[in-house]
Amino acid sequence: MKIRLSVMMFLQYAIWGAWLPILFPYLMGKLRFSLDQVSSIFAAGAAGAIIGPFIAGQFADRFFATEKFLGVSHLIGAALVFALAETTDYRSFLALSTVYGLVYSPTLALTNSLSFHHLADRDRDFGRVRLWGTIGWIFAGIAVGHWLGTRHSPAGLSGAGLEAAWNAGRADAFRLSALLGGLLGLYCFTLPHTPPRRDAVQRSAVAQALACVKRQPLLTLFLLAVPISCVHQFYFVHTSSFLSRFQSGATGEFAAEINAILGVGGGGLMTLGQMSEILVLALVTVLAKGMSRKSLLAIGLAAYAARMALFAYTDSAGPILLGVALHGLCFGCFIFVAFMVVDEETPVEVRASAQNLFNLVVVGIGIIVGSKFAGSVAGWATAKALGPEAAPDAVLPEAAKRAYYTDLFSVPMWIALACLLVLLLAYPGGRKEAPAAASR
Repeated sequence: MKIRLSVMMFLQYAIWGAWLPILFPYLMGKLRFSLDQVSSIFAAGAAGAIIGPFIAGQFADRFFATEKFLGVSHLIGAALVFALAETTDYRSFLALSTVYGLVYSPTLALTNSLSFHHLADRDRDFGRVRLWGTIGWIFAGIAVGHWLGTRHSPAGLSGAGLEAAWNAGRADAFRLSALLGGLLGLYCFTLPHTPPRRDAVQRSAVAQALACVKRQPLLTLFLLAVPISCVHQFYFVHTSSFLSRFQSGATGEFAAEINAILGVGGGGLMTLGQMSEILVLALVTVLAKGMSRKSLLAIGLAAYAARMALFAYTDSAGPILLGVALHGLCFGCFIFVAFMVVDEETPVEVRASAQNLFNLVVVGIGIIVGSKFAGSVAGWATAKALGPEAAPDAVLPEAAKRAYYTDLFSVPMWIALACLLVLLLAYPGGRKEAPAAASR
């Protein structure tokens, strides 16, 4: 059972990891969209997480077997993401991104829900299964990085010229995602049957899940999820471009050996964060037995702040690589543990809806707000670096980028620190045991 669920997680996150880290430089560099347009595309992709709890959760909890819902969703998603590789018009790209978000976003929480349904011991087994999603993300990111390095890195180019060549090849990341999505869509029909619970509840599963959110500790957790999702979005929107400066030779900081291992274009280098995530997820499954959920969440929030600080205030390779690696603590100790808390604090018959509600906040509301906010901050930082007369979409010369990234990444740093303070003051202490039977 664990092997079957691990394959599902590998493909689920490889689909996403192929294109998400390189989306911002692709839209800005290859398609030449404006900051406002790029922010709208990122926000549109989160629309599915808004509607997901009211569609996917209802179907999975009450009417439609989860594995069949996942299979149909991924087959449709594969066709949509393949179309994105061929699309250069803003309105068409925005429309396809919106529909793809409606199809793909709900599957993130439902793979968690399906795993929780079939695993005997959630604390012991889910981390081991979920880490294969991280391995899938790493595989896809490095594959795209090496593809750019071998097929889209003409000899003699460096700096801006090399980054332009990488942008031309980044459309292939969508094609890889489509291939993986088609495989997962077919594979989902072989997963263990996860039936709906038609007679389990008399009133709406979503309404029951909402009632749980009004109580502590879920209330504080859900309130923190929006600003932290914004911080998370700063990382995924801007880090690939930030790292590409080093890999293209614009700063002369990174050794060629790093590019040879992880590929180029920023996305492969970002997989260092997922590599550390593997270690953290393995540790969390052990630490969850003895540490309070509050302590684990606080470690995650502190890591968010430290990562943004390293990006904001240094151009040295070592601290920047450390900042990327801190992604493991960010995700493992906050996002992953938060999903565990949601599962522990909700009745078994409405867990799919509760997971989707949290997904709504993290992958829906948080990304929509975070994408718009990150775009606005990027425009502000650009104008500050170039002067008040500069256009928000002006291209930054290399000499101005250090001041730009300091302003850009210091904003989410302060947001993360504020969230840590709120957690310490408002989140109840102690530790709650989840009975093994409740995870079935």
